[in-house]
Amino acid sequence: MDKKQIHSELQFKAVRSSGAGGQHVNKVSTKVELAFDVAASQGLSTVEKERLLLKLKSRLTKDGVLQLHCDESRSQHKNRDLVVKRLFDLLKNALTVPKKRKPTKPTRSSVEKRLKSKKQAAEKKSQRKKPGLE
Repeated sequence: MDKKQIHSELQFKAVRSSGAGGQHVNKVSTKVELAFDVAASQGLSTVEKERLLLKLKSRLTKDGVLQLHCDESRSQHKNRDLVVKRLFDLLKNALTVPKKRKPTKPTRSSVEKRLKSKKQAAEKKSQRKKPGLE
């Protein structure tokens, strides 16, 4: 993953933020929308692209474009930095390959302990029965 190449491929759009904020919200475009075309990226290898398309399938548009937005700050520059950081965190998490699980057997002592506790529970319950007519 080539961060500089990816950063140069990002498309930013500044729009007006919604919500409370008074006159400031009505006149300043502080919300930043980021669009990143995963399939057409030159900063990713084909294996990385396939992995991202699979992992982020629910977050991509029909065209394979990842869209993020940020309106946390009153500053457009801060929002731009935040959304870029969020994008790279998202890409990093999606590209990490999880460790393969190695199946293990329970230890002999744990098996014996389980069987012993089962026997004790069965014995306890058999003591609760009414005595037979023998």
